[in-house]
Amino acid sequence: MAHSLRQKLTFPFQGLVIAAGLLISTYYALRLPLEQIDLRFLLLASLTLIISSRVAIKVPRFGSNITISDTFIFLAILLYGGAAGIMLSAAEGLSSGARVGKKARTILFNSSVMACSAFATVQVLTLLFGGVTDLTQHSFQMALVAMSVMALVQYFTNTGLVALAMSFKYNQTFWQMWSKNYLWTSITYFAGAGVAGFIASSVGMIGIYAILISIPMVSILYFTYYNYLEDIRSTAAKAEQATRERAEAERARAEQAELHVEELNRHLAEQERISRELEESREHFRYVAFHDTLTNLPNRALLNNHLQAAIDRSKKETTHLFALLFLDLDRFKNINDSLGHVAGDELLISTARRLEECLRPADMVARLGGDEFAILLDGVDEYTDVIRVAERVQRELKRPLNLNGHEVYTTASMGITLSTNCYDEPENILRDADTAMYHAKEKGKARYEIFDSVMHARAVARLQLENDLRRALERHELVVYFQPIISIERERIAGFEALVRWQHPQKGFISPADFIPVAEETGLIVELGRWVLEESCRRMRGWHLLYPSEKPLSISVNLSGKQFTQSNLIEQIKQILLETGLDPRSLKLEITESVVMENAEIASSMLLQLRTIGVQLSIDDFGTGYSSLSYLHRFPFNTLKIDRSFINRLGAGDENTEIVRTIMTLANNLGMDVVAEGVETDKHLAVLKEMGCQYAQGYHWAGPLSAEAAGARLAAQVVTAGS
Repeated sequence: MAHSLRQKLTFPFQGLVIAAGLLISTYYALRLPLEQIDLRFLLLASLTLIISSRVAIKVPRFGSNITISDTFIFLAILLYGGAAGIMLSAAEGLSSGARVGKKARTILFNSSVMACSAFATVQVLTLLFGGVTDLTQHSFQMALVAMSVMALVQYFTNTGLVALAMSFKYNQTFWQMWSKNYLWTSITYFAGAGVAGFIASSVGMIGIYAILISIPMVSILYFTYYNYLEDIRSTAAKAEQATRERAEAERARAEQAELHVEELNRHLAEQERISRELEESREHFRYVAFHDTLTNLPNRALLNNHLQAAIDRSKKETTHLFALLFLDLDRFKNINDSLGHVAGDELLISTARRLEECLRPADMVARLGGDEFAILLDGVDEYTDVIRVAERVQRELKRPLNLNGHEVYTTASMGITLSTNCYDEPENILRDADTAMYHAKEKGKARYEIFDSVMHARAVARLQLENDLRRALERHELVVYFQPIISIERERIAGFEALVRWQHPQKGFISPADFIPVAEETGLIVELGRWVLEESCRRMRGWHLLYPSEKPLSISVNLSGKQFTQSNLIEQIKQILLETGLDPRSLKLEITESVVMENAEIASSMLLQLRTIGVQLSIDDFGTGYSSLSYLHRFPFNTLKIDRSFINRLGAGDENTEIVRTIMTLANNLGMDVVAEGVETDKHLAVLKEMGCQYAQGYHWAGPLSAEAAGARLAAQVVTAGS
């Protein structure tokens, strides 16, 4: 009768625990702050549900299990508070219950026991110590007491509820069940609480990695305890054996424990090594983030930090002066292209070392990218000191370098900006120093310029011009004008040179001298040049149809350096000729000698390909660039155009006239036509006739004409020829 009554209490007791667990879980689910659900909590929950329930110690005879989940539940309570710990405890109970049984009642009972024990733990901790998330912030003694209380409450509540249910089910007293199965499991709760406290305090130092790094340690502790239980079971089975056997077992157990301690020490040492490498990696990544990998100089990011510090200090201390020098190596591209990238890198490294030698310890030199460097002079007595540093840098960089057996000379163009300009942002300092550097390049390179308000105004105007130019291409504000090229012998138009013009809707006419350099610098010249070429070919094809002649008119179109280096230039010209229907022999491409000589080998190949498709080639502005008469025979040019600067001084019988005569003689010997640019007077024309010059252009006949005016000139020429 007693046996039957005790067993009948099993289901009501389980139902009562399940009801309490559901009530607690529901209540704290509603109170769980959603903002606490971060990546760290999700990782902790995943470890609890996926890993901890799989690492379990099986209780002998009764089939129940003890897992490492209590460690992670303690950790959730310490890091995220009672609500998070209770909810995670209930969820872990469901997960572990589902793994050991399939009955819904058993699973729910397991989850409810976990929820109730966690609830009791949180309530006792809150009553005794206040907020549970602050426990690890107390002194070591207080934290140790708190961890011990947490372990005791969780231990007694958890094992007590399970032992009571088992006593009903197996008709034994509560003490029999509890002392037999759970009295010796208290160590797991104390170990779990201690580990949780350690991890919670470590999270503040190394973040989420504390959870990951500590997993091996937690697992080792529990597996060690598992082996400890195995030893206890083995000892109990052999209790009736002789004293000698018990002593042998004790010795073996001690040896095994020593091995586990050694293993634990090895794992702790490995954990320490990993932690040390993480600190070293952090320092390495920080260094890489703020330094240039080629020269090991500070990069733009680190320079910006120091510039900001200099700005802040100058605002607090009005006597604190600083300056920034922005350097760009002259002719670096030529050296890099001719000697190779390895030599170019060596030049940059040598430049970095030379710049460092010019500075004080308080100053900084940084590489901004490419061949650009910056020097921050922080804390100068007067600005004449800045000029002395700039001149010292110029002298140092002018010294020759030996790169792979080649003696190389280089210089730098330098822009300087001073702190008296009252800057607020590092970017503005770099911008103005860069602007001053470009002014130095425009004035002849190998020099320095100091930024002033005039430069700023010019830079702003140039930026506005660039923006307007982009819109001009879209709005079709640009037009092609045509300047006649005259056959001196026949006194007739032999062709035209295409010249682009811009009529701004607000600013009126803008000189090509102003917008063509902007187009070159921004790369807009490629799109602009293609449009001019296409428009010119289409217009000349129309004139061929309207005014046919025995020797068709030619159209000369300037080809910029950026166009000339396009990989698809040949196909682009073929396509334009095909679309417009213009005979390739009527197209003359004008290329300046400086563009050709920047890379003679590539230029020679490109020019030969252009001649292959029938296009005529003209060397433009001859005499203003390299002016080397000896190189002309290397390139397949048809025409040589003498620059207007030579023609303007003709007629005085001076040395200049003889230079023009020599150029014409050489061109004629090479089978090249000659076009004289800038012919403006009868005197110019008379001298050119006497020299035997074939063609000329200039205001003596006409300046650049609109397409309509050029067509009218051609029509008048036809009428005159007919009469």
